[in-house]
Order: sequence, then C-alpha cells, then structure tokens
Amino acid sequence: MKNPHSQPHRAAQTSEERAEAPSPRVGAEGGPGEGRGRPAQGEGIFERARSFGERPAIVDPSGTTSYRELLNAADRVAAALLNRLGGSEPEPRIAFLVPPSVEYVAVMWGVWRAGGIAVPLALAYPQPELEYAVAECDAALLVADAELAARLEPIARERQIPLLRTDELLTSVDQDTSTELPPVDATQGALILFTSGTTGRPKGAVLTHANIEAQVESLVEAWDWSGDDRILEILPLHHLHGIINVLCCALWSGAICEILPRFDAEVVWKRILDGGITLLMAVPTIYVRLISAWEAAGDERRRDLSRAARGLRLMVSGSAALPVPVLERWHEISGHVLLERYGMTEIGMALSNPLDGERVAGAVGSPLPGVEVRIVGDDGEPLGDGEAGEVEVRGPMVFRGYWRREQATRECFRSDGWFRTGDVGIRKNGVYRLLGRQSVDIIKCGGEKVSALEIESFLVDHPAIRECAVVGTPDAEWGQRVTAAVVLEEGATLDLETLRTWCKQRLAVYKVPSALHLLDELPRNAMGKVTKPAVAELIAGR
Repeated sequence: MKNPHSQPHRAAQTSEERAEAPSPRVGAEGGPGEGRGRPAQGEGIFERARSFGERPAIVDPSGTTSYRELLNAADRVAAALLNRLGGSEPEPRIAFLVPPSVEYVAVMWGVWRAGGIAVPLALAYPQPELEYAVAECDAALLVADAELAARLEPIARERQIPLLRTDELLTSVDQDTSTELPPVDATQGALILFTSGTTGRPKGAVLTHANIEAQVESLVEAWDWSGDDRILEILPLHHLHGIINVLCCALWSGAICEILPRFDAEVVWKRILDGGITLLMAVPTIYVRLISAWEAAGDERRRDLSRAARGLRLMVSGSAALPVPVLERWHEISGHVLLERYGMTEIGMALSNPLDGERVAGAVGSPLPGVEVRIVGDDGEPLGDGEAGEVEVRGPMVFRGYWRREQATRECFRSDGWFRTGDVGIRKNGVYRLLGRQSVDIIKCGGEKVSALEIESFLVDHPAIRECAVVGTPDAEWGQRVTAAVVLEEGATLDLETLRTWCKQRLAVYKVPSALHLLDELPRNAMGKVTKPAVAELIAGR
C-alpha cells in the first residue's frame, strides 16, 4: 500500500480539467470577486449569487432552491426586518434560532441585506445560555423557526424585544420598490459568533463582511472550489466551520450545498453511496462515527461504501486535532488522506495541508493564501524553525474584535496587528504542528472549544459541591473529555448521572462533564492555587 501520508486521493477530474469546465469560478474574467480585490460594499456574495441565477443553491428536506429564489427570500426577510427595526440603530444585532435549512440561509442573508449583524444561536443551548447570548449581543430583534419560537418567547417578553417567526418573514412581506435595501459596507459587522476563552463566559467575536470575504476567497483558492462542487453540510451552523468553510464557500462558488438537518452516520453513508457529493468537511468525532458505522456493515456494503467514498474529490477535518490512527483508518476505508487544517473563530482558517501534494500526519500545513503566520517567544519576537512558541496570525480575515469587550480585544492583539491565538506550535520546513493550548482552561471536545472556568462557575452552585476543578482528559472519539474533579460538602453524595442531569438544565450538552472524580482535596501550589496539571495527572493515575 502507498504511504497514506504521501499523496491525497483526487477525483478523476484534474485541476486543469476543472478549470476548463463551463461553471462559475472565483476570479473568472469579468465575474464578481475578481482576483483578491473586493468591492467597497460588502455585497460580493450577493453579486455572485445574482450571476448564478437559476443554478441550484441549497438542497434540504423541503426541496431544491435556486440562487435567484434564495436571493428573493433573503430580500423578503430583509424588508420585514427593516420594517420592524425602523433604521434607528447602526449594525443592529439580530439573533436567530433556526435549524440547518434553506430558511437558515435566507434569514442570515436577510440580516446582512438589512445591514444587521447575524447572531446564530445554537440549537443545543439550554434556556440560560440562550438568555446569556441574547443579552450579551444586546439583540434588537429575535427570529425563530415556528417550532422553536416558544424557546425565545420568554426572553423576548423579559427584554421587550420583538420576536419574528421565519414562516411570517418568508410569506407575509413582498419585496417591492417601496422597501429600499441599504448598501452593505464591507467594514460593517456581519456575524457575531460566541467563543469560549480563559475569562470564563463566552465572548462574541465580530466578523465583518470584509473578514468573511477574505476567508472565503482564501479557502476557495486553496481548495479549488467551483460550481461543479456539491458539499454535504452536516455541521452545526452556529460555528465558523459550518458557516464559512461549508456554506459560504459553496454559495460563493456557485456550488450546491446539500443540508442535512442533523448528523447521522448511516444517513451520511447512504448519501455518499447515492453519489454526486464532491466534498465532505467534518470534525474528527464525525469521522470516528463514520468509521464505526462502516465497520458495523456487512462485507458487500463495506465495499460499496468505500467505492462511493473514493468518488469524492476532497475530505477535510478540522476544529480539533485529528488523531493519526483515525487518519490512517479513514485512508484504509475511503482512499482519502484527510486534509487537516487549522483555524479559530477569531481568524477564520490560517493553515492548511495542501490540496495536491504531501499531507503530513499530525501537522496542519502551511499558511493559506493571504494569511501571515509566525511563531513567537514569550517576548513576542519571532522564533526560527524547530522552536516552539505561540502561534500568531495576521491578515484581512482576522476579526474586528469582541463585541463590547475593548480590553479583551486589546489584549489579544499586538500593536502591529498580529493576533495572539493562545496556541503553541512549531514550524519545520514551512509546515506547522500544534502542540496544545497555552491555557489548561481551554478544552477541545468534539470540535467545540469549551472554557473550564465557565463550567466551574456553574458547578460550584451545586449544593453538594464544595469546590471543583474541570480539566480536559484525552479521549479517542472526542479528542478531550470534560472531566470534573470535585470535593463534596461534608455528608453530601453525588454521582455522574445526577450531576449531568443538573448541568443539562444550565449548560449546552457538550459542556456537561462526562466524567466525575470525587477527591478529598484538590492539589494546590504553595500559594494555595489549584494546579490544573496536577489535577489532570491525578485523574490519569486513577
């Protein structure tokens, strides 16, 4: 067998053949988004959509929607939003709770067309987290799918915010000459995505239209997107991974984005088997589950599934470190060497293994087009090859800042514009590897970045818990497992299932501890501070 890390699998069509295909491409002469330049107005994706006309844009359980139909739906949403907003506030934040669907895209685009900042809410958020997100972004309007509106109604009443339903937005207002949509400036905020950090509760990262276009253009160029592509969208749409890498890249390219309401390994395999899909992007946990489903199938079906998987031109893994055994097993099953890349909410994608050429196992590749990356020491000075230090990123794709968190924004940038990622990495021969986080308080679980401090702030409110420490422990499927080390109040008892039930009423499920260790005391240093590395070592020893 070939060295699985030497050459990625490619579909029968070469890059040169794809370039000759009669389909819309980035930088096509006379087309929108030419080269790396972008219009002064942040309407590049809408200009491109107009040029794609009747081409299919979105496929979901409700059917197929063309680019023209999608634009018309977004304009109806924008008109309805403007009628309710009254134009009284610049960059109004519009938070929405909508499942992955064509309605989701119409709402997000409608917010942009109305000059607002889209704030997608996670379907997995329990009520306290929905309340926090709406309050943190100071939402001017709320939008919800008809079946989910009841979850936002008490928040809308308490905060006196209008709540609109998607069915009303898409059917009750006709876009006509009486509703003039404002121009969208590239410097305007487009998205607020919540990201956990070392300060505890999630912060809202603001991405402008210029940031998004820079991210999309970079990925489309690096991964050779075109209108011939059809991608399966199986990722949550409150994260950069699903919104930018999948949805926006597809719609920028004139490709088809086929949206599944939720991830199901058997459904995904069946869709791959049916044919037509050219790209798949997922987190390592999803590939682990696809491997398990393949291994549970019969011999004949395994052969059929593997043959179908080889028909895709590209498979990408990100949002968490890809274990080498998963990469190797997936290569055995599908013929693909997964393309691993590196990014985060604040910077988009920064590093990527190559589309063609060697993909190094355990590495995240080289800087993407338009991105500057460096490794620095504690003094902020650049380090040479083979020296470990903090990864810093600079470029037009780096976010504007944290919503109304000026100090936090200042602290994460150097004066010359370099963003401090907090990740430790090393570069050798132009290829980067990540060595982990500078902070032990950041846990990567199933592609989600989780703050240990945030979880601890909830756990100490449990009546049975005197003190606690939350750490990430290694896990083959999830990358890291959220693990709680707890000292109980005198005479109290607590088991994992009781704790999980209590936590699920307050925290998103991926933040809920999946392991519990009861300790007599937490390890501390000479100053009395809990030492997280010692906690992790103690748990590993048990």
